[in-house]
Amino acid sequence: MAHTSPSALSDIASSADAPVQPTPAFSPLYQQIKGLILQSLQAGEWKPGEAIPSEMDLAARYRVSQGTVRKAIDDLAAENLVVRRQGKGTFVATHSEQHVQYRFLKLMPDSGDQDSEGPAQRQIVDCKRLRASAEVARALALRSGDAVLQVRRILSFGGVPTILEDLWLPGAAFKGLSAEQMAGYQGPTYAMFEVEFGVRMVRAEEKIRAIAADAQQAQLLQVPPGTPLLSVERVAYTYNDIPMELRRGVYRTDTHHYRNALS
Repeated sequence: MAHTSPSALSDIASSADAPVQPTPAFSPLYQQIKGLILQSLQAGEWKPGEAIPSEMDLAARYRVSQGTVRKAIDDLAAENLVVRRQGKGTFVATHSEQHVQYRFLKLMPDSGDQDSEGPAQRQIVDCKRLRASAEVARALALRSGDAVLQVRRILSFGGVPTILEDLWLPGAAFKGLSAEQMAGYQGPTYAMFEVEFGVRMVRAEEKIRAIAADAQQAQLLQVPPGTPLLSVERVAYTYNDIPMELRRGVYRTDTHHYRNALS
């Protein structure tokens, strides 16, 4: 009968106890190219509304086939990060464009024609810098006590107060933002974030629930206390899933409804 030496047993035990190294996750080449393009978008190499290089130029830059670049851009276009224009090229998507202005605003008039209302009238109730609470810090991936900008505003349609919103923004990214700037900008707020601060919101997650108006909400929205309202909490993200805005809004739904298209 063969005997195993103590040193061999020790080697076997050490081998058995050694942690198993994880196998690196495989990422298709087009996904890698998509990641590189995202890095350039995040770094501001191509600004919102600007054309990105052609597929041929990107293929040469990354030393891959044009088909691989095309597949990466297909993904980016499906996620509304870039926009293809027939015969003109591919452009960085921007909230200034008419067809995406309402991408994050889902409250529709019961008539169904959002354009007929015109842009919302904005009234800034409060705008102040403060230290992030633990809850706000967690939502914005900050540390408790980091500087944030808190804005409370009322959006009215046809002179009727319809949405009451509280926004929290990272202080470092939105340094210098003022109530006057928020109230005076003529285009969509997210377009102002792009133009003035280089922050583009690319996606958002929302939580929706029904609530009854408290005394303060009722006063600001000009409804009786206890009126049913729709509460929407949103976290909006820029490139690479970096949270850049926490927004809590309460919506009147007596003449409007919340519309979402699912696919």
